[in-house]
Amino acid sequence: MKSIFDSETRDDVIKRIDALNANSSPLWGKMTVAQMMLHCSLTDDYYLGNTKVNRSFLGRIFGKIAINKILKDNSAILSKNAPTSPFFKVTGDIKDVEAEKQKWKSTVEKYATFHNEAFVHFFFGKMTKAQLGQFIYKHTDHHLRQFGN
Repeated sequence: MKSIFDSETRDDVIKRIDALNANSSPLWGKMTVAQMMLHCSLTDDYYLGNTKVNRSFLGRIFGKIAINKILKDNSAILSKNAPTSPFFKVTGDIKDVEAEKQKWKSTVEKYATFHNEAFVHFFFGKMTKAQLGQFIYKHTDHHLRQFGN
């Protein structure tokens, strides 16, 4: 299963990010390409330990079941229009797509030096580095596919 912690996978993700531009339109959902880039940068900052989000009550009950289902196999994908924490929701007009692209690529590159072996996700709970790397890739892939990449 692909992981954001694998250098070849990361390089592929960065190439896919580079293919996005101000004219990229979503195949589903309401976010613009710039909003999606900021959303992904915010989630990456969270995974990199730069921000804190409190645990979800529902996540404490259903989190382990959900992450096991998501990571069960390579073909499992995130559903379109899946719910997200309000902390990661992006609204409003973002003018500079290229700045958002560079910011997102920069956060993705930081996964090369990620060392947190016991991450606690706000919904899924405790995750191994392997689980987290796979989930981050699936989340990133989901949004790149949302914009045709």
